[in-house]
Amino acid sequence: MEEMEEELKCPVCGSLYREPIILPCSHNICLACARNILVLTPDAESPQSSRASGSGVSDYDYLDLDKMSLYSEADSGYGSYGGFASVPTTPCQKSPNGVRVFPPTVPPPPPQHHLLLHPGSLPPIPRNSCITCPQCHRSLILDDRGLRGFPKNRVLEGVVDRYQQSKAAALRCQLCEKSPKEATVMCEQCDVFYCDPCRLRCHPPRGPLAKHHLVPPAQGRVSRRLSPRKISTCTEHELENHSMYCVQCKIPVCYQCLEEGKHSSHEVKALGAMWKLHKGQLSLALNILSDRAKEAKEFLVQLRNMVQQIQENSVEFEACLVAQCDALIDALNRRKAQLLSRVNKEHEHKLKVVRDQISHCTVKLRQTTGLMEYCLEVIKENDPSGFLQISDALIRRVHMTENQWGKATLTPRMTTDFDLTLDSGPLLQTIHQLDFVQMKVPSPVPATPILQLEECCTHNNSATLSWKQPPLSTVQVDGYILELDDGNGGQFREVYVGKETMCTVDGLHFNSTYSSRVKAFNKSGVGQYSKTLVMQTAEIAWFTFDPSSAHPDIIFSNDNLTVTCNSYDDRVVLGNTGFSRGVHYWELSVDRYDNHPDPAFGVARADVLKDVMLGKDDKAWAMYVDNNRSWFMHNNSHTNRTDGGISKGTTVGVLLDLAHGTLTFSVNDEQQGPIAFDSMEGLFLPAISLNRNVQVTLHTGLPIPEFYTARSPEPPSSVC
Repeated sequence: MEEMEEELKCPVCGSLYREPIILPCSHNICLACARNILVLTPDAESPQSSRASGSGVSDYDYLDLDKMSLYSEADSGYGSYGGFASVPTTPCQKSPNGVRVFPPTVPPPPPQHHLLLHPGSLPPIPRNSCITCPQCHRSLILDDRGLRGFPKNRVLEGVVDRYQQSKAAALRCQLCEKSPKEATVMCEQCDVFYCDPCRLRCHPPRGPLAKHHLVPPAQGRVSRRLSPRKISTCTEHELENHSMYCVQCKIPVCYQCLEEGKHSSHEVKALGAMWKLHKGQLSLALNILSDRAKEAKEFLVQLRNMVQQIQENSVEFEACLVAQCDALIDALNRRKAQLLSRVNKEHEHKLKVVRDQISHCTVKLRQTTGLMEYCLEVIKENDPSGFLQISDALIRRVHMTENQWGKATLTPRMTTDFDLTLDSGPLLQTIHQLDFVQMKVPSPVPATPILQLEECCTHNNSATLSWKQPPLSTVQVDGYILELDDGNGGQFREVYVGKETMCTVDGLHFNSTYSSRVKAFNKSGVGQYSKTLVMQTAEIAWFTFDPSSAHPDIIFSNDNLTVTCNSYDDRVVLGNTGFSRGVHYWELSVDRYDNHPDPAFGVARADVLKDVMLGKDDKAWAMYVDNNRSWFMHNNSHTNRTDGGISKGTTVGVLLDLAHGTLTFSVNDEQQGPIAFDSMEGLFLPAISLNRNVQVTLHTGLPIPEFYTARSPEPPSSVC
């Protein structure tokens, strides 16, 4: 439970959350702290703002309001939220976490604002007040609803209450006057903890008190924890309870929001069903993270054992070195001290690297354990609305934390062996030229490079590797040769030759394990290979449309996930990720469909024609569809006319099965026609063609659809 405490602390005050609220960026903050960090923008219409601007020195010197990104309902997707802030006339201070806040004592505002701040009645706020998240620094302008516009995080509040109760070493009697004794019973009707003397004195088992039920203190603490919580209500309509979940906005909504509010046209689902779905997703992600935490604990044990082994190897190495130097005592007396110093430096370097890695992994493991315990407590909550308010952010955090515990993180950065050799054979006249570097690398070829594991990583189907020369090496290096295998245990091949010590390799296969190694070379020859590093590419690909390769008439929005066109002619746009192995499925939802055009969906090579309908040349495989029927097209050949068209709101699915070499299409989760194309081989990019009458949005990271899994007895395991 102690590791979880960091998850329960407010980033502003540094204390456990009190009345936490959820900001639009999914971060939490105390309600009182939110009031303290509210500020006015320069154009706020209030006497305080004019007074501040006239002073020539702003009290908000820590905010560059000219450069600050102010998120509004129009440009960020978030709704406006309200709040109240009075303008302080004293400089801002820093909280224990380094976040600047205003001092609690400020000059009183004008008389019209002399109202108490309490949840039920917040005074009107000056226009254009804003609040900045102390963690991600996202800012937004507030409206007249004040802080009531932010939903309360009841799940987090409940976890904090249980955590505070569990921190108490023992429950104490509530009636002892001095030095309360440890409680022995609790009365469920009185809700009071008693020690034995106070129970006999204040709660005798006679009269009306004889019917009271006394339970052990621990059971009483549990009954307090499990007290029913207040039913959640909508922040927009305070008299309505949450009944549905908006899939587009990812928040619980009420019936009135669906009838009158901005969610009337959004896709909604049952609150209970989404609650169970998100609980399952969080539990699954938590199981994976738990496995990583277990590996991390075992890895820390390995690192601590390495410290002892390094100590033992150091003692042994020093003994051998002293024995060799004693044999040549007359000539090597002065040199011996220098060599011993070099060994000690190597010893300290190895210890420092291992201890730094222990410290780093310990901190990460503590954070991971804290997040796990917090998530487990959140899963225990029975409030679907409160859970769904934070579940998306928690699932993303669990996945991100799990990705940090890759194989590169759980690999020692330092070996326990001392790769130093002292050759005592040379004649006395060469003793003064004796050096570790000369003996470690007798030939003039470069030393073996060292892979920097902390900087090596994978992203999607790309791998980044970094390396360096050994610290004691003085041999000149002209360049490096990086080699990778084929991702399936095959032969190594060169992927980079040059002087840089970092390289990113793109276009790898998804869900594949690659082995890599590097060697250095100079004019004298090529050095030895480094140790082999094994890296795993991502199982699932998340991709967007690629502006750099699209036709100039294509218009992008929604972080390159939504596209349309400013021309009446068909224009082609490709995805930014290619596929050559596995099964890949993505969907495109039709946001706008006017005048019955016929957009085309499918895959293409990188050099496909961009100014004609997809499938007109031999570089694309597509299905084009209008409001009544569809056709498959490749190299301008039309086949398999199928009834059933598209309209606004239709979802078109594209399934590329490179394990069987097939391409299949679906419309609204139903397969459209037979298998469109077979014998598909090579590298394919997701592609569509459309004109100005159509707008579509891309959705990736989806499971294989039911119509395909039902048809295929052995569906491949890799999807994106």
